[in-house]
Amino acid sequence: MWANFSGTFRKVQTVLDRNRSLIQQVNDNHQSRIPDNMAKNVPLIQEINHNISTVSSLYSDLSSNFVSSYHHRNGKDADGRRDGGNKA
Repeated sequence: MWANFSGTFRKVQTVLDRNRSLIQQVNDNHQSRIPDNMAKNVPLIQEINHNISTVSSLYSDLSSNFVSSYHHRNGKDADGRRDGGNKA
């Protein structure tokens, strides 16, 4: 379980580090006021947006995995009810 969390956090940090670099490039291009550099920002910003979605997805998966692990360790099903109990 902890290895999974650690791996996910490493993936998230890698994506966030990439975004930091992309944001710096966007800022540099913007400050240059050179039209070609400004045009380069479009795909950079698209990648930043994609990366944000990736981080959101990774955190969502991490949250689901954590809840599932917690319930499994406590003998509960995915809805938080005791396994083997009446679900009706």
